[in-house]
Amino acid sequence: MIPITTVRFGAEEEALLLEVIRSGQLAQGPMVARFEATCAEMAGTSHAVAVNNGTTALVLAIEALQLRPGDEVITSPFTFVATLNAILEAGATARFADIGDDFNIDPAAIEPVLGERTRVLMPVHLYGLAADMAGIAGVAHRRDLAIVEDAAQAHAASFGGQSVGSWGLGCFSFYATKNITTGEGGVITTNNDALADGMRVLRNQGMRQRYQYEVAGHNYRLTDLQAAIALPQFARMDTIISGRRANAAYLNEHLAGIEGLVLPSVPEGREHVWHQYTVRVEAGARTSRDGFVSAMNERGVGCGVYYPKVVFDYDCYRSHPRVVQDDVPRAFATAGTVASLPVHSNLSASDLEQIVAAVREVLA
Repeated sequence: MIPITTVRFGAEEEALLLEVIRSGQLAQGPMVARFEATCAEMAGTSHAVAVNNGTTALVLAIEALQLRPGDEVITSPFTFVATLNAILEAGATARFADIGDDFNIDPAAIEPVLGERTRVLMPVHLYGLAADMAGIAGVAHRRDLAIVEDAAQAHAASFGGQSVGSWGLGCFSFYATKNITTGEGGVITTNNDALADGMRVLRNQGMRQRYQYEVAGHNYRLTDLQAAIALPQFARMDTIISGRRANAAYLNEHLAGIEGLVLPSVPEGREHVWHQYTVRVEAGARTSRDGFVSAMNERGVGCGVYYPKVVFDYDCYRSHPRVVQDDVPRAFATAGTVASLPVHSNLSASDLEQIVAAVREVLA
């Protein structure tokens, strides 16, 4: 089986982990400080605040904005459930703007959802492709709204030469399957000094100094052990991303022209980091999307669906008082067609050939 994702570590990670273990400083310490500086450099921001996972990064970012009960956050309906859960955990109300062909929020779909209680726009840079931040930032500026970027899958992606995570509060995940991983981990990037300071206090039980509590906070701290795993990967980040881009280009070239198979594309001015290579199996294909996924797995090619439903299309959210089920027909249609193929940088030439052969056998 060619896995849809794979994680490999080397001697550099082992050495840095051993350094932390021998130091006796396992909790948040100097490695986390190095990790934060590296993340700020990646995003082109003056601050990065490390936390224990990507979901808490979103929660902390929203809490730092001090929303009031009833305030609304507009986000994508086509995303991992952490996006929605974070909004609810932070006490806000979730609204949804429909998506475009790039799988991300369509800026034109935001205006009909705006209301008197809208406070935050939360675009999701899905699959490693930056959302249309020029359009989204334009809406935010006109309506004086904050931007919280769900950049969980988009380390080092950019729009118009500007890195994701620098348009507002940027929230990244370092979960085990991400392009760069700490196993579990997250970070918030920002150029706002006051928000960065507030988030550092909130993540540390509301303390600025030991036993001096300023607010009711959380234990959202990252450990030095986790930071040590990520730092060597940042040194290889260009190689990781270039490998993913080369693999995506190969798949796009060799899978072109198959009826009913819509391949991913990169709009002009955006840098895709290919966390996922996601196709659409649409009308005219020889089999359904679910049939395609099953057939690919039977042929030894890992194939998954990210994501099978619109994020609020579950019983636990349909009756939730702070989840507004906005009209998002394109998101519903997209969720029924998407399938992701392996694109990670550990694929060999023979792996790529096998993936293409399997797709053509199933669909061509």
